[in-house]
Amino acid sequence: MKKNIITLSLLLTSSAIFANDTAIKESLKKLGASDIEVSNSPIKGIKTAVTDSGVLYVSEDGKYVLHGSLYEITDNGPIDLTGKALVNKLNNLKNEMIIYPAKNEKHVVTVFMDISCYYCQKLHKEMKEYNDLGITVRYLAFPRSGLDTKTAKQMESIWTAKDPIFALNEAENGNLPTNLKAADKIKKHYELGVQFGVRGTPSIITSKGEVIGGYLKPEELLEALEHNQ
Repeated sequence: MKKNIITLSLLLTSSAIFANDTAIKESLKKLGASDIEVSNSPIKGIKTAVTDSGVLYVSEDGKYVLHGSLYEITDNGPIDLTGKALVNKLNNLKNEMIIYPAKNEKHVVTVFMDISCYYCQKLHKEMKEYNDLGITVRYLAFPRSGLDTKTAKQMESIWTAKDPIFALNEAENGNLPTNLKAADKIKKHYELGVQFGVRGTPSIITSKGEVIGGYLKPEELLEALEHNQ
């Protein structure tokens, strides 16, 4: 009898959670959101909703929505929890990244980049310095002007090349690809960048999902990463 009561209680709890998540999804759909994934947040009574347009925080009844970064205050400084909700999605694209590994790896960053961006080019020219400091750099494509542009099609050609590293190095040296392709593969990169709130490039993301800004000199990036450990 006791076992049946426990089972029933668990079923009722699961049904309540499902009902809450459904209410949240329906509310967000009214705002135009799609691809909604709902999970718990660190705040009681508030849920995390990862949507096509970014991370939102929603009351359990779906009536109230907060948009912005959520920080946890710790003795080592604030921790950005908003990007943390996207870490799994970020790492799921690992096989699609163009990666420049550090021999003695201490840190891994993912950079949303645009081949037409001056500061992306500057960062790329200093790749050896980043790697020598133990920083592995992983690139994802983020054409700033959108997917239906020449730059996006050039980046698609780079990411789908037989040797993407060679193709990217060539592009950064001014030898841009001429076989333009529709931006089908990098579409996922771009959409994830939008979810992270990327507005410009380069945008640097830590292994914990924290957005630490745009271009930083190698020594400055190392300092920022060490500070955020």
